[in-house]
Amino acid sequence: MADLHFELVTPERLVRSEDVYMVVVPGTEGEFGAMAGHSPVMTTLKRAEVKVYKTQGSAPESIKVSGGFAEVNDKGLTILAESIES
Repeated sequence: MADLHFELVTPERLVRSEDVYMVVVPGTEGEFGAMAGHSPVMTTLKRAEVKVYKTQGSAPESIKVSGGFAEVNDKGLTILAESIES
């Protein structure tokens, strides 16, 4: 399966732009895993962790986000976070 293009952006900067296997998104209506070929969706984010899986079966990298939006479309997943915690 092809990789998912993932971008993480804050008002200050582009934090990430890379191809990954899967991203688990903490939507306000529930978490969902976005992979290549995912149906288009847009959601608001809750204060939680985005989990990034670089390859199938790999351990996730967690990135704490504080609100914002996520959009999945035919180009990939874009998360517009209000802020991230290091």
